[in-house]
Amino acid sequence: MSRAEPRVMLVATIALTFVTGIVDAVGFLGLDRVFTGNMTGNIVILGMGVAGADELPVLGPAVALAAFTLGAFVAGLALRSLPSGWHGRMTVLLLVGAATLCGLTAAAALVGDHPSVPVQVVMAAATAAVMGQQAMVARALAVKDMTTVVVTSTLAGLAGETWVSAASGRVINRRAGAILVIFAGAVAGALLLRVHFAIPFAVAAAVTVAVVVALRRRSRDAAEPDVRRRAVL
Repeated sequence: MSRAEPRVMLVATIALTFVTGIVDAVGFLGLDRVFTGNMTGNIVILGMGVAGADELPVLGPAVALAAFTLGAFVAGLALRSLPSGWHGRMTVLLLVGAATLCGLTAAAALVGDHPSVPVQVVMAAATAAVMGQQAMVARALAVKDMTTVVVTSTLAGLAGETWVSAASGRVINRRAGAILVIFAGAVAGALLLRVHFAIPFAVAAAVTVAVVVALRRRSRDAAEPDVRRRAVL
């Protein structure tokens, strides 16, 4: 296990939460109203779509749910039995996710701003699988009050636990920060989508790679004193 400072892991988790906001905006606005990060929205849309309400999509949300679950399952297998903190397997998972987002960037550049429904479903599924992996990496990092994809329970905890305790510094904390960051990501995703369909995917990939680089560098720096100490002994 490589060690990274809790502050660095917190910043990394915040960055991944921002990525969730970006891809959810792209999914809902550009991929036929499909959420690719927050699966609660997909379940609700799927339920209403099955009931035939407002011609809501069924295939897209269902495929995204399955892809997210599969991504989380694969990541869970890779990360099981590991203690909390940064590990090399997380590097692999996040880099696979970044590579997938790069592939989606290229695909979006090729298909333009209005891809066909089958292409939208495939792109939504690929993005959701990446988000499933990312969610498991965030859980393994175990940064308190940061999940990258869950807003409802975070908001409930903020209002019903954090604010109720009435301690100093409780109005703005990690939970509030997580909500604001995913909101900012959604704003960014929607604005970038106006420029070109491919740009939000490219930004999401770049942020993911930056997270990997920052965590690996900090983990290596934190491990060097231990290596020198063992060498002296």
